[in-house]
Amino acid sequence: MQKIAIYGKGGIGKSTVTSNLSAALATLGKRVIQIGCDPKADSTVNLLGGEPLIPVMNFIRDYDREPESIKEISKVGFGNVLCIETGGPTPGLGCAGRGIITTFSLLEELELFEKYQPDFVLYDVLGDVVCGGFAAPIREGYAEKVLIVTSGEKMALYAANNINNAVKNFADRNYAAVRGVVMNRRAVENEEEKVRKFATDNNLEIVADIPRSNDIIHYEDMGKTVIEGDITLDVSQKFIALAQMLINEA
Repeated sequence: MQKIAIYGKGGIGKSTVTSNLSAALATLGKRVIQIGCDPKADSTVNLLGGEPLIPVMNFIRDYDREPESIKEISKVGFGNVLCIETGGPTPGLGCAGRGIITTFSLLEELELFEKYQPDFVLYDVLGDVVCGGFAAPIREGYAEKVLIVTSGEKMALYAANNINNAVKNFADRNYAAVRGVVMNRRAVENEEEKVRKFATDNNLEIVADIPRSNDIIHYEDMGKTVIEGDITLDVSQKFIALAQMLINEA
């Protein structure tokens, strides 16, 4: 089982990358769990036909109890990907990172991995603030690898650098390590040069180069990943190649 945390600045496209990677892995025959770790709880929506699922934190608030089974807080999406969203506190109240910590604890109690036995677990994590909660996938040993999603935009690279530094802080504890950078292009001037400089300066590999594509927007408007929409597209094949690389490393 490979457990991979995918980090990036809010709005950089990490949920698009994560859901397409999940779909690609599933298409290649792997059992996948995707856990959205963002209070917006929109990580898995394009695996579910555009229909959101109830986040764990919302379930606890709405029903005034903890879930008794995985089925209460999950949905099966495209390619039989099991989808879960942590959610967060009521807006304006509490720490967003607590949703991740609470959810991870519950999933352990419910023996998610033992019962589902996935080949891959993907955590989609907000990377603007690497606080205790948002750092849980790397800090508590839930993930083994980290993929950093960035464009050539200044603030995206700034967040990427913070994420890389956060992972380095736990390097001596045998926690997760950064596997590489996913360049999610935004048509920024000298974009490739900027991202490659960041990667080179930090001894990181660019493991995927995702082009800016109207096809992604087209299929997301339909509640789909591009993998589900048209696997033959060039952009779809970029995700397939990344998925195959990770499978080969398993």
